Amino acid sequence: MSDKNCIIIGASHAGAQAATSLVQDGWDGGIVLIGDERVAPYQRPPLSKAFLDGRMDEEQLLIRPAESYTEHGIDIRLGTRVLRIDRAAKTVTTDQGDTLPYTKLILCTGADVRRIPIPGADLSGVHYLRTMEDVEAIKAAVGSAKTAAIVGGGYIGLEAAASLTKLGLKVTVLEAMDRVLQRVTAPEVSEFYTRIHSEEGVTVRCGTGVKGFVGDDQFAAVDLGGEQIKADMVIVGIGVIPNVGLAEDAALEVDNGITVDDHGQTSDPDIFAVGDCANHPSALYGRRLRLESVQNAADQAKIAAANIVGKDRVYDAVPWFWSDQFDLGLKIAGVSDGYDDVIVRGDPRATRSFVIWYLKAGKLIAADCINRPKEFMVARQVLGGMKTLNLPKLGDDSVDAKDLMQPL
Repeated sequence: MSDKNCIIIGASHAGAQAATSLVQDGWDGGIVLIGDERVAPYQRPPLSKAFLDGRMDEEQLLIRPAESYTEHGIDIRLGTRVLRIDRAAKTVTTDQGDTLPYTKLILCTGADVRRIPIPGADLSGVHYLRTMEDVEAIKAAVGSAKTAAIVGGGYIGLEAAASLTKLGLKVTVLEAMDRVLQRVTAPEVSEFYTRIHSEEGVTVRCGTGVKGFVGDDQFAAVDLGGEQIKADMVIVGIGVIPNVGLAEDAALEVDNGITVDDHGQTSDPDIFAVGDCANHPSALYGRRLRLESVQNAADQAKIAAANIVGKDRVYDAVPWFWSDQFDLGLKIAGVSDGYDDVIVRGDPRATRSFVIWYLKAGKLIAADCINRPKEFMVARQVLGGMKTLNLPKLGDDSVDAKDLMQPL
């Protein structure tokens, strides 16, 4: 038996994939997967969608059965928090009193919700949406609730609004910026989602700052300063913060996430970081990115595992994301930050199916595809360097999707 040991901190999508890929790639040492939640790794995207509205249960949420990890020789330790990393001794210490040696270490510490620093934030009935436990608490509250307020008009907030509306609640979304999804989409997409939510019975209020939450021990209303929005419960969805505390304490390089190279290595060559906590270089965009998506977490984990076993792999995947709200399937290819032009395919003002092509200096950098799977695949192929776009045809909805591409 080898005395090598790879420890993975974070029983997340990234952590589960890293452990599985190490086995598949032939790692001949021990594998320890440590997670602070008491449940085996599970899918996070359905939390605000199918799990919240009851279409999925806990077992369906699991990435794979819990027993499959031990069956493949993975020592999985749940309900366990890593307190510190000792890079000199190459050990990690847990809150269970264990000090574990590692040959290689993978940080899959993910991100945590951004807390809202306002009066009343600690009232019962104020919810966040990041973990299975969070959603179980929300579902328990839904049973006796008729109204809900959502603070934050990003994807999590809008997905939660759609799910609660399906469950029969009257929902109000409060967004501080001038439009929903302002940080991540073009105005046309923001206007579209505001229209759809309004048609489905959701009240959307933008440019609305929240001053506090009102109630004795139990949340009763959102204080807007001069106005109160009464509700039986509130969900706060104002973004996430990468979990970099362990890395910082271990003196690893950190800058909006744990800094890694294109192999997933941190500033310590024996420590890798992947997923929401990692900030990596992107050849496609010529800058560094920290992405919050399952695709990124899984693909980075595969690359890290391959490099740990000596296969020399570079991470260069095309980013993609998705969001489901009501009957809308949004798939996003690429990252739209820095776009200087958009081309619209379809009619976002009158239909529920269209594409926004994001361009920079005449080159495609991203596409938002609402109920348009063919165009999504076109965008991924073009961004992946397999095809080039026929730009003059992008806005013509009568042109078949396959004809939007041409050979390199």
